[in-house]
Formats: sequence, structure tokens, C-alpha cells
Amino acid sequence: MKRTWKMHTKILLTFGGIVLFALIMQTVLFWRNSSGIIYQQAEEESMHALENMQDDLYVYIKKIEKGLAGIYNKKDYLNDLKRKKDAGQMRNLYYREAYQLASERFDASDGVAAVYLYNADHKLISSYRRAVTPKYHFPKDIYEDPKTYNTKAVLDYVSSDNAKMLISSYYNPSREKNVIRFALKIYESSNIGKKIGYVVCDVNWRPIQAIMEKYIVNEEAGMWIQPTGDRPAMETGCPGGKDRKDCENLQQEIAAGKRHTGTVVESGDCVFFQVNQSKYNLGAYALMPKSFLKKNQKILARNFVCIAVLMLFLASIVTTALSKSLTSPLERMTLTARKIRDGDTQLRMQGMKDDEIGELARSFNEMLDQIEHLISSEYETKLMLNRAEYNALQAQIHPHFLYNTLDTMGSIAQVQGCPQVSALCQSLSNIFRYSLDFKNPFSSVSKEITHLKNYIYVMDVRMQDHIQYEFEIDENVLKDSMPRLSIQPLVENALNHGLRNVRGEKKVHICVKAQNRILEIIVEDNGSGIPEDKISSLLQDSQEKGAEKRGSIGLNNIHMRMKMLYGEPFGLAIANRPQGGARVTLHLPQTTLEEAEQLWVKDLKY
Repeated sequence: MKRTWKMHTKILLTFGGIVLFALIMQTVLFWRNSSGIIYQQAEEESMHALENMQDDLYVYIKKIEKGLAGIYNKKDYLNDLKRKKDAGQMRNLYYREAYQLASERFDASDGVAAVYLYNADHKLISSYRRAVTPKYHFPKDIYEDPKTYNTKAVLDYVSSDNAKMLISSYYNPSREKNVIRFALKIYESSNIGKKIGYVVCDVNWRPIQAIMEKYIVNEEAGMWIQPTGDRPAMETGCPGGKDRKDCENLQQEIAAGKRHTGTVVESGDCVFFQVNQSKYNLGAYALMPKSFLKKNQKILARNFVCIAVLMLFLASIVTTALSKSLTSPLERMTLTARKIRDGDTQLRMQGMKDDEIGELARSFNEMLDQIEHLISSEYETKLMLNRAEYNALQAQIHPHFLYNTLDTMGSIAQVQGCPQVSALCQSLSNIFRYSLDFKNPFSSVSKEITHLKNYIYVMDVRMQDHIQYEFEIDENVLKDSMPRLSIQPLVENALNHGLRNVRGEKKVHICVKAQNRILEIIVEDNGSGIPEDKISSLLQDSQEKGAEKRGSIGLNNIHMRMKMLYGEPFGLAIANRPQGGARVTLHLPQTTLEEAEQLWVKDLKY
């Protein structure tokens, strides 16, 4: 015998399996992805520290540049530089100019150690050195020892077209420290682009080192600033062993002008970070061991395993309780459904809670009530349908009796020698057959004209009016389709309203033609016309006119039928003729009978 599992057992096994599978998969994926996530977070932290350091450096450098730009306030000095005055004479005149620039534009916290003023020929005009001692001093002239004081960077900068301030550095043997150097070109104010001199400023390491030490992430990481194509300017941190070698190789590549394309680059057992300034030629770099970036992974992994075990235990308890709360009312519903299936159709669910299962039970009870109601309604509907079919079959007898009676009258009249009565009976029979054919809502233009001529004959016999009918029918449209009883009401309207009170010659002109795939049926009369204030009201959808109740199809009926079948652009247009009388024009799309039948079937579906 096949074993049947209860629903709460299935739910327990399913949920437990899903939770266990999810925990196992998450553990496996953790070992593959968590290291990357933690690693990326550590990278981002290091990168943000480097970016923030660059922001602080930018503020400091901008302050130095603003101070050096104060040289443009020395008008006499600039005029003598512009006139290329002898360097010796300028030294005598402006020997204190560098001191004044340093004392006026900088304070002690800026760390300015020396300021040098040069003309365009690299001749020293004025210099200032702060706190010079025999042991700790700065050069009197940066060109006194070009190799030691790295003056090639300044010469290359002055001879270039670079208008931005230069940032360079050199190693000061007496101080045993790196010194940061700034150089700013002096341009002629009336001729921007023409160099007339430059100013050089050396600063000690303390302000920049203080900025860099604020952003050291780890002591094992190396961090330095270095202009592109120049030697390192300042370094902090002390990577050792192979990491130190990697650091020196990277510094040599930057000094050689080689720049890495990415901001974060893998380099052996280390990760290399770089942030460049957009305005100045100074980059900030860091080299961090991967071991530092991964040190939190083991702790996180251990915690994750503990959490996974706890989640599995809690999930088992919650799943057991939830499965029982879900399956108990469902089992009662199943039992009720079985009893109803066995014939107890009055049975309903009782004692359900006010929750989703309770809502389901109430819907279940409502469904049973509706099923009973539908069964009863279906029985009554079948009775009504049978009656309607009977009445429809019975109704077919009356038109056939009428057709047969008219045909019999026509035959008797012909035998009795009354040809007019015979023709009238035949015309009436044709009119009734055509008008009462409700199965085919569409007809051809040719049949509509034939029906119209039967109607005209009956009206002539009935009214004894001598009305001239003119037909202008395009033979190319005879096979086109149109709704039944669309032309005859237009002629009937002309007879009853346009020509009824007119004496003398009476004419009705019927024209059918096609233009640009639009079928036009025009009915004109030479009657009394239509008052202008009533033309617009004739086509309004008003039930107050009661046209249908009086048995008249009416213009409004035709107009509304055309719009319902073909859309807003089609229907009737009514106007008075200039020579008297009225003109009614019916616009239809030019279609075949097959196309019209498809349109009718489509409308029935909707």
C-alpha cells in the first residue's frame, strides 16, 4: 500500500530542507564571496583615507600658491623684471624682497623655510632662509648644487608651457629630511604667456607630515606623496622585506613618468592605491599588505557558522508550529468537501479564525452558495431558452404567411385582369422580404437600389403623385456592401417632409458614387428645404423624438447605425441646396460583402 504523507509533514520537510539547503549554499558562497566583500570594504576605507588626505593637501598647497602669488603686488619689482634690468642692480634694490614676501604672506604654521626670487635668466635676485645654523641650513641659491637640490625639475618647469605651480622635492643632507619645493612662474601682466621670472619656496616636512599621519590606516602600510616624473616628496609608514622592494619599484615607475591606469592595482602580496590631484602634479600613493585587508575574515566566518546553526534550530521550531497552524483548518476543509461530495450539500465550514485561512473558508462557503444558486438559475435559463426558441419558430410563421398571401393576391389580380394590383402585391412582397431579413444585416448597393425602386412604385400607386426620380448610379459600386435599409429612408424623408407641401414639378435625385475609397449616397429634392435651426438637431441622439416608437426608421437611426458600425468620421450630412430643397449625403467606407461580414462578427465579439 502506497504511503500518504500528511500535509503538515510535507510542509515541515519542505521548509526544513529549504532552510538547510539555503544555509549550506550561503556558507559555501560565503567562502567564495565574503573575502571579496570584506576585502573591497577594506580597500574602500584605504581609498577614502587617501582621498581625504589629498583634499587636505590640496588646501595646504592652495594656501602656499596664494602666498607666492603675492609677488604680483610688488609692482616695482615686476616692472624691473619686465625691463630685464641688470641682475646685480636688482639684487641691490630688492635684496629684502624675498624676506618681505615670506613674512607678509605666510605664518609659522605654513612651514616656509626658504624663498628665492629669480629673473627669466635664472639669476637669483633675492633669497630668504629661516633659522639657518651651521649644522641645519638651506642653500643660498638652489643652483649652487643642482644634483643635490634637484634643480633640474625647476629648470624643466620654467622652460615648459605649464602655467600651474610646480611641486617638487629634494633631500636636505644637513636636515636629513625631504624638503617640499614649490615653484611659480611670474608672467608679464600685459602679455599673458611671457615669463619674466619665477619664485621658489622650500617648506619643511612638519606640516605635510602632520597631514599624512592623520590618515595612516595601518603602520605596516606605506604611504607617500610624489609628483609624476619626479622623486618621492614625503613618505610615512615602513613596509619591510619584499613589500619595501615593491614600494621602491613603484616609486621608480612614477619617477619615470609611468602612471597606472587604475586607482587600485594588485601588486604581488600588496595592494597599490593612488589618488591624483586634478590641478597639481602631485599624487598620493599607498601600498598595503593583503594580510591586513583579510584579517577580519576568520572572525566573520566563525560568527557566521554559529549564526547558521542557530537559524537552523529556530527555523525547525517555527516551521513545525506554522505547519500545524496551516494544515489543521485545511484538513477540516478537506473533510467538509468530501462530505459535500457524498451528498450533504447543506454542510458549511464553521468556527474559522479571522485570518487568511478563515477568509478562504468563508469564500469556500460563498462558493457553495453560488454553485447552488447557479444550478437553480441554469435550470430556469433552460426553460426560458426553450420558450424563446418556440416563440422564434412561431414568429417565423407570420412573415411567411404574409409573403404567401401577397403572392396569392398578385396571382388573383393578374388572372382578373388587374395588372396594377398584381404589380403592387409583388412590390410589397419584395419589400417585406427584404426588410424582414434580419439574418443578413448587410446588403449590396444593387439590392438596396432594387428595394428602393419597389418602394417608389408602391408610393406612386398609394399617393398618386407625379414625382420624377433621377438615378445616377456608378456601375463600379453596385457590388459594394452597405447596411440594409440605408437608402430607402432617405427617399422616404424627402417625400414626407421635403415634397409633401410642394406644388408643381417634384423631383428626387439619387446619386451613388465612390471617391477615395469612400462610398457616397446623395438624395436631393427640390422641395421646401429644412430650417437652418433644425438641421443640427435632426442627427442628435434624442429619445424624446420617439422615431422608433412611431415606426419610422428616421435619419437619426441611420446616422447612429453608421457611427456604431464604422466610426465617428462616417454617417449623414444634411444641408439645403442653393437652388432650393435639401441634400442628404450618407458617407460609408467602400467595402466588399466579405469585409462587412467580418466587421459585423468582430463587433458581436466585443
